[in-house]
Amino acid sequence: MHLRDLPAGELPRERLIMHGAAALSDAELLAILLRTGRTGENVLEVARGIVARFREVGLSEILAMPPAEFACIPGIGMAKAATVLAALELGRRAQNTAKIRPRIREAQDVAQLLRPRLSAEKREHFLVLPLSAKNEVLMVADVSVGTLTNTLVHPREVFEPAIRCGAAHVILVHNHPSSDPAPSTEDHRLTRVLKEAGALLGIPVTDHVILGGDAFFSFSEEGLL
Repeated sequence: MHLRDLPAGELPRERLIMHGAAALSDAELLAILLRTGRTGENVLEVARGIVARFREVGLSEILAMPPAEFACIPGIGMAKAATVLAALELGRRAQNTAKIRPRIREAQDVAQLLRPRLSAEKREHFLVLPLSAKNEVLMVADVSVGTLTNTLVHPREVFEPAIRCGAAHVILVHNHPSSDPAPSTEDHRLTRVLKEAGALLGIPVTDHVILGGDAFFSFSEEGLL
C-alpha cells in the first residue's frame, strides 16, 4: 500500500498535528523525518524496517554510527541521514537542557530569575511560572503586556501553560514600571480571582510576586494568599 492510500487520519504528519508527537510510534516519527520511501516500500515501511533494525540497542545508537554508515541503510542516503542525525542530536541536547531547571524556594528566587528580563520594561508584563512538585520552573510564560498602569489578564491565558506542562502549582509575576512594587487594588483583586480559578483547576497559586526597581513584593510572604 502506498502512503497516500492511507486514510488522512492515519498519516503520520496529520496524526502528529491532531494528537501531538507523543501519540506517534517511533516508526511514525521517523517517517516524518524521512519524508519519502524507496522503490517497493513507502516511507512508513522504510521507517518500520529501521526501527526493527535498532530494536535491541535503541534508536539512540544511530548517533554512535558514522553518518556514512547510517546513510548506507537501504532507503536512507546522505540527505535523510543528515536529517535524522540532526533530529536525534537536537532531542538529546533538549533532554539534557531540561534537566537543569531553576528551583524556586522563596520570592527572592523569583526576583533574581526575572528581574533581568523585566527591569527595563516601560509597560507592565504579566507572567506565570508553572512549577513542578519539586518547585522546578517548567517554563516562563508571557501572559499579557499592558499599559503603564494596568495589564489585562484572563484566567484562561494564565492556566493554559500550566495545564500544558503538567504543573503542580504556579507563581504569578508582574512588574511595576514605576519601580514601586506595592500592590494596587487591582493587583489584590486579580490575585483573588486567579487564586480561586487555580483552586477550581487543582493548580494552586502559591505566590504572586510584583517586581519594582530593585525591590519586590510577595503576596505569600506578606500572608495575603
